Amino acid sequence: MRGALPSSLALLAMLGLNACAPMPHPGSAATSGETITVAVGPCFGFCPVYSTSVAPDGTVRFEGQRHTAVLGERARMAGMSTYRRLARDLAPFRPADGTEATIDCSAAVTDTSPYIITWTDPAGRKTSATVQSGCPGGAGQALVQRLRALPGQLGIADWAKQTTRPGASRG
Repeated sequence: MRGALPSSLALLAMLGLNACAPMPHPGSAATSGETITVAVGPCFGFCPVYSTSVAPDGTVRFEGQRHTAVLGERARMAGMSTYRRLARDLAPFRPADGTEATIDCSAAVTDTSPYIITWTDPAGRKTSATVQSGCPGGAGQALVQRLRALPGQLGIADWAKQTTRPGASRG
């Protein structure tokens, strides 16, 4: 019986220490190893259309589709701190795991580019949020401001730069 008491106390102490350990925030990309993809869709004019993804190790992948300086795929290493910052900046707008949401705007400006943010976990489960780039107010406005700064933060601004080619159609 005497040996059981110290063992029980040791177990309780270990459990108590675990209770003090920081717990990952539910839905936090930085703690779950999710890849974060931001796709910028077409507008009524000659807006850049591209997607970029950032892996937890900081690898940035870019695919220019239309009206970008670079068409096709490129990759660069931005670093884990860039990934962590992006995950932190987008966390307030991330819907519940496995769901899709539209971020509220005070008014919908429909001829602007949509942004679609997708968090993909290691098992392939996707969570996504959509917002219009012309969002003049509400939660969407704060998100759009963060997304407009994204090319510079990821080092892809020169690739994503708006470029109109002869004969290219709008949209």
